[in-house]
Amino acid sequence: MAALAKRKQKDATVDRRILILDPEKCKPNSAAYAFLKQYAGKCGKTCIEVQGKTVRISEDLCAACLTRAKHCPGGAVSIVKLPTNLTTNMTHRYGENSFVLHGLPTPRPGQVLGLLGTNGIGKSTAVHVLSGRVKPNLGVILGTAPTWAEIIAYYRGSDLQNYFTALCEDRLRVVVKPQLEPQLARKFVGKTVGNSLKELDEHGRSKELISALDLSNLLGREVQLLSGGELQRFAIARCLCIDADVYLFDEPSSFLDVRQRVAAAAAIRGLIESATYKEGEGQAGAAEANRRAQSTYVVVVEHDLTVLDHVSDAVCCLYGGPGAYGVVTKRQTAANGINQFLAGYIQAENMRFRAEALSFQVSVQDAQLVADSGNGDFPPNNAGNESKPTSHAYPDMTRILTSEKVDRLPFTLHVEAGTFRDGEIIGLMGENGCGKSTFMHMLAGAYDDDPGAARKCTPVANCTPAASLKHLGVSYKRQHVGPRFRKFPGTVQDFLEARIQHGLGDRLFRLLVMKPLGLDRIENLPVRSLSGGEIQRLAITVCLGTPANIYLIDEPSAGLDVEQRIIAAKVMKRWVVSHLGKTAFIIEHDFVMATALYDRVVVYRGKPGIECTAGTPLSPAEGFNTFLKKLDITFRRDPENYRPRINKRNSVLDREQKKSGDYYNLDEADDDAKK
Repeated sequence: MAALAKRKQKDATVDRRILILDPEKCKPNSAAYAFLKQYAGKCGKTCIEVQGKTVRISEDLCAACLTRAKHCPGGAVSIVKLPTNLTTNMTHRYGENSFVLHGLPTPRPGQVLGLLGTNGIGKSTAVHVLSGRVKPNLGVILGTAPTWAEIIAYYRGSDLQNYFTALCEDRLRVVVKPQLEPQLARKFVGKTVGNSLKELDEHGRSKELISALDLSNLLGREVQLLSGGELQRFAIARCLCIDADVYLFDEPSSFLDVRQRVAAAAAIRGLIESATYKEGEGQAGAAEANRRAQSTYVVVVEHDLTVLDHVSDAVCCLYGGPGAYGVVTKRQTAANGINQFLAGYIQAENMRFRAEALSFQVSVQDAQLVADSGNGDFPPNNAGNESKPTSHAYPDMTRILTSEKVDRLPFTLHVEAGTFRDGEIIGLMGENGCGKSTFMHMLAGAYDDDPGAARKCTPVANCTPAASLKHLGVSYKRQHVGPRFRKFPGTVQDFLEARIQHGLGDRLFRLLVMKPLGLDRIENLPVRSLSGGEIQRLAITVCLGTPANIYLIDEPSAGLDVEQRIIAAKVMKRWVVSHLGKTAFIIEHDFVMATALYDRVVVYRGKPGIECTAGTPLSPAEGFNTFLKKLDITFRRDPENYRPRINKRNSVLDREQKKSGDYYNLDEADDDAKK
């Protein structure tokens, strides 16, 4: 116990580092394996050892072997410096040369705790520890692992002592909503949505949840036939139907639109509200319902800042080196925690973990300054030319979609005629199933060579290829690119050379697009091994690197963490609008990204999945207000960093904005930005 107690002391004088070895990049047939095998034992010590197919690198390796490890090819070895004032207590370590988690989130009963951090920083590890699936080893990997009694004593005096004590005594029942994966649907082969929820309904709330999460029209459908958004809502409802003491939600808003995200957040917050529980009548029943609500733990991992801010009472931020180490901060209020994470500075711990603050005011001047410093292969916009930007138009269009594979009614999409000009971003805003991706296909010309498909046009429009924008030159990033990209047998560098050789030779493209998106860190990895976020960044790079006049980008934030989303928004706006002076049509459900990107907005109306209409492009204020009025949701801007925040329903500000018709007011933030 004395050794464990010392781990809580701070090390402010020693320059500490951690060496990470990725076994996936160091397999027997890899260049990294051959390189390390060549130098194994060269120094006369056991700094580098090769045992069969396994490579081991000592963390106390000599200076010569440290230099050799730095030059290991393929990115198999990374050496990360740790902050000198980092608290040395370790919650869990996966092994030698592996990820380390420092600290642990501290949930409290009757409150929702949010976890905010980048990908690979330890959020899922923290969820596994809190669920009891992973027993924290407190950093002990070679000796005897600590017992639960030692772990509880280690956290003496904190909220985690009571939590782990109840968990070890089986007084806490834990239910986890994992990240959405294809394996989830395979567990329910042959089962329908309605029967699956009915079997798990321990609260007697299945009908209420089905209505709140809009699952009524899916009750007879088999689970394995659900789309991404439908499966997400089913997974949340399934978790909420179980009578438990601890609820852990890992990224519950993925694949959901704005309305569905707010509904899911309200359902999750219902777990700590006494009105949710039906425990009989009278004062005794009310007291029992209040006790249940005040004794329930809820933890939510989320990248959408508006959802995290809306659902959480408190936030724990995580920072560090992705894949190397993660540090969990102390509890803070949701607003302060999110703002300090965006600022890159934790005031309570006096820790600066990011050099620059993340802002939602996308400036185009810095991109122009870089462009002026040297010419690239992509033709820049005519910043000094005072002539008006070129305007383009698309006509009224109608398309009817039918499906023979799934028993569904035909879907009809009407598109009202609209205009757009060079140097702006048009946003498509609507619920899932209203035809946003279909509109993208129409603009890209995907249906131009399909005369036999069910297609009907209004008398105003002529159904010719000119109805699309293909003749102007289009670059299209589709919504789902993972399966198609992962068929490529080579590395990321090979993939880029095959797809955007023109862009790779442009210095500004590498500086303004590839470097901010982190393509240099994954260029030697096989495309088949990339994660969802890495595939997304690769797809954005390929789209922006293709010479075009119109860029069509469908859900660029899917799979990205909060930092990557803001960076991606700035990259797209600066490259397409500021440098190239071209036009982009973007579909995005993350309201933070939408407000940072859109210059004008196309709002959809109608009944999703049946018949919808895409309106003509509107100004941001008019478009956002029209869209939010349909959802009956009001937003405000944070005065510190201008991020959008959801107002609580029926709050004073919510009622005032609805009364004035100001569901999202941009004027004040825009005036501050101009000043």
